[in-house]
This record gives sequence, C-alpha cells and structure tokens, in this order.
Amino acid sequence: MSALTTLIAALACAAGSLLTVRAAHQCRKPSDRAGRQVLLRMNASHAAVTRWGLDHVPIEEDFTILDVGCGGGRTIDRLASQTRGKVYGVDYSEVSVATARKLNERAIAEGRVDIQHASVSQLPFPDATFDMAVAVETHYYWPDLPRDVREVMRVLKHGGRFLIIAETYRGRRNDWLYRPTMTLVLRAAYLTPDEHRQLLVDAGYADVQVFDERSRGWICAIGTRV
Repeated sequence: MSALTTLIAALACAAGSLLTVRAAHQCRKPSDRAGRQVLLRMNASHAAVTRWGLDHVPIEEDFTILDVGCGGGRTIDRLASQTRGKVYGVDYSEVSVATARKLNERAIAEGRVDIQHASVSQLPFPDATFDMAVAVETHYYWPDLPRDVREVMRVLKHGGRFLIIAETYRGRRNDWLYRPTMTLVLRAAYLTPDEHRQLLVDAGYADVQVFDERSRGWICAIGTRV
C-alpha cells in the first residue's frame, strides 16, 4: 500500500478503535477478504517505487532472486521478466502466498517461480543461495529487524546484494503527517536514512548505499554480502 493510501486508510479508521486495529492488522498481515483487497491495491501502488528501487542495481539474466515479504506477487512478476534465472518469494501471510501464486501461476508452472509460506526470521533456504534479495514495503513489520536482515544475508551468495525498498521513512517531507500512522497505528519500524544505513552496516553488509527520492518520500537501502 502506498504511504498516502496507508495514511488515508488509517485516518479513516480512526473513528473506531476496533476498525483501526483491524485495518492495521491487514496492512501487516493480510488474512481474509479485506486482506486480499489490500494486496491488490499494493500490487498497483507499489509498482512505481519498486521500479525506482530496482533501477539502482544491475540484474543479470542468470540471477537467482528472493523476494522477502512478497505480498501480492507483483514484484516477483517483475523480477521474473528481468531474469532467466529463478525467482523465489516468501511471505508469512497465507493469503499473500495464495494471491502471489495466482498472479504468477504461469511462471510457477514453467518452473521459473517458487512461492512459499515462511517467515523472514527463518528462511527455508540453504546458505549462499541467492544472487539478490529484495524487500519491498515490508521491513517495517519484521519481528526482529536487526536479526532478520542478518538472516537475509545468510541466504545471499558472497557478493550478493540485498535491497530494502520503501515508500516512506522517518524525516521525509511532511513526516509529521506520516509518523503517527507508522508508529502508533501500524506499529512499524520507522527509520531515518542514516538508521537504514546503520542497520545494514551493523548486520555485516559492505558497500552500503542509501538513496532517497525526497520529492516522493521513497527510500532504497542496498548492502552487499562480502
């Protein structure tokens, strides 16, 4: 869901605490019909920031790629169109996995895509499996962010890159509008650009770079496994 859509949805829910909690839950972990609608909106609203973030790294035609927190599966579809290697996705929401599998049904049948129900905290892959891993609009909600970015590094090959792509960050333009929603309603890890950088450095990533598109409030943090 886009940052603005998230904000509007949260403000609209503020009239009732029960509805606010329900809306926040569906953003964090889609689980029913309402969750499926959230995923469809995510597929549309995340397209531009995903394209912008992925443009910061070259994607080789033989890459094996992991999408962590794959949501409705649109990023997997995009990645599968950019490589002849295999693209994997994981999500801890069963509704997300089902939605992503439906969207990528043909690529799954062709053996180019695999989508599993799993948590970022315990990825079901051997060490040094992937050339690249991406996390689009999902790291906010990871249960133990410092540990979880190290778990992503475990499954990267040496020289593999990890991209965190997000539509908002602490300190962005009009931050005063977004911060209450992110911290109080969604209970998200709302980091500054410097905190994104330090997160990856502390986890052991090298060549850490952070890009922000200030006019739109987007951020992309990239680290390399040495």
